[in-house]
Amino acid sequence: MRRLPGPGTDRGRLLLILALAAAVTVFTATVPLLRDWFDLRVYHGTVNSWIHDGGRVYDYRVPGTPYGFTYPPFAAVAMLPMALVGPHTAIAAALLLNLTALTAALRILTGPGWRRYGWYGVALAACALALFEPLRDTFSFGQVNVLLLALVLADCGLLATGRTRWAGIGIGLAAAVKLTPALFIGLLLAAGRRRAAAVATGVAVAATGCAALVAPDASRFYWTHALWDTTRVGRLDYVSNQSLQGVLARLGVESRPVWAALVLLVLGCWTWRSRRAVAAGNWPAAFALTGLTACLVSPITWVHHLVWLLPSFAVLVRAGHPRVAGALYAVLCTSVVWLWFDDASGIDGFLGANLYTWITLGLLLRLPVGQPAERRRPMSRSTRATETPPSAAAPTTTAASGQPGPSSSPDTATAAAAVTGVASGPGLGRARSASSEPTGSTRPAAPNPQSSSSRASS
Repeated sequence: MRRLPGPGTDRGRLLLILALAAAVTVFTATVPLLRDWFDLRVYHGTVNSWIHDGGRVYDYRVPGTPYGFTYPPFAAVAMLPMALVGPHTAIAAALLLNLTALTAALRILTGPGWRRYGWYGVALAACALALFEPLRDTFSFGQVNVLLLALVLADCGLLATGRTRWAGIGIGLAAAVKLTPALFIGLLLAAGRRRAAAVATGVAVAATGCAALVAPDASRFYWTHALWDTTRVGRLDYVSNQSLQGVLARLGVESRPVWAALVLLVLGCWTWRSRRAVAAGNWPAAFALTGLTACLVSPITWVHHLVWLLPSFAVLVRAGHPRVAGALYAVLCTSVVWLWFDDASGIDGFLGANLYTWITLGLLLRLPVGQPAERRRPMSRSTRATETPPSAAAPTTTAASGQPGPSSSPDTATAAAAVTGVASGPGLGRARSASSEPTGSTRPAAPNPQSSSSRASS
């Protein structure tokens, strides 16, 4: 087990974990109350109005607000089981599903390497993850981001381990629930994985067709009207919108061509860098770059959508940059962008109110795309061993020995590895009545919440 910061005894570690867990619980317990499970209330209210009251999917509004369901029709069909339970049961189920999906996503990102940190490392990572603003927003809103992340990463795991027969199913399902994950189909095409791209496209089309059979009126309305109705989208200049479009809106730039040009530049960079990652066999980096790009080019990227940055932190740690990962992760735990909630003007507003966007852009440009460090190190040792011929004067038994020399001890793990919730093991390196603002901050309720279920966040 690797040495982690903290007490040297199990008793001391247990006391530290209990203290950290209590502090994190006291902090995070206020978040759902401030968010009031807003997006989950949208989902639950929509399916109940549809099934029990004969209402139309896209006509429902949360009482007292102008916000309603804006995802593709398949998402409403997938959420139909909510019509069988009450709101409290739906909340409990959403928490359980999100926890399960988060566990699965982290397991894929870390591989078996997490075991080397034992229960203490896992507990430290859990406390750190509870502070990550995009995650705590996802849980407190009752959002589906982590579920979609797990679906997409399942395909990443299949591709990275060479089990490509079923690759594309997770991406197809995620794209049918929201539109943003469809960019991963573009990754498959850019990487030359046409079969997986075809599977993902086929699954997305089939799921959309199934929704058209179950809810033909809702499907017709969504694809011909709701999708193109910009009034259903939240304010582009709202500080929670950490996309390129959000930056331009806060600058007062309304030019569509300017935004389109920036999007094309980002897509070009993504194509180039993701293809390099795939060529190096680094599928986690390719998927991480795609998640970053989706957050940048989407017209609206609420803070909770930034759970797509989690794979990037895993890639940084595996590439031997745990301190960089820890520092960036810590910034995303601070809710610092909300300091410019009322006024994002000036140089400080340009830099601070868009800080999460700058982090996302920086990761897109600088994320390591070569082979993970844990793959390179053994290779270099093997190369040295084969390049150094045995001495002619060496004993016969030594010259004939096929046993490897003693391996070097593992590097001491840093606290940043625990903060990011990932380990630098082999893993895949082988082959956000109460406020409904989309923020993890604890500022008072605002009169106009921006629901994360807007069309552009789809």
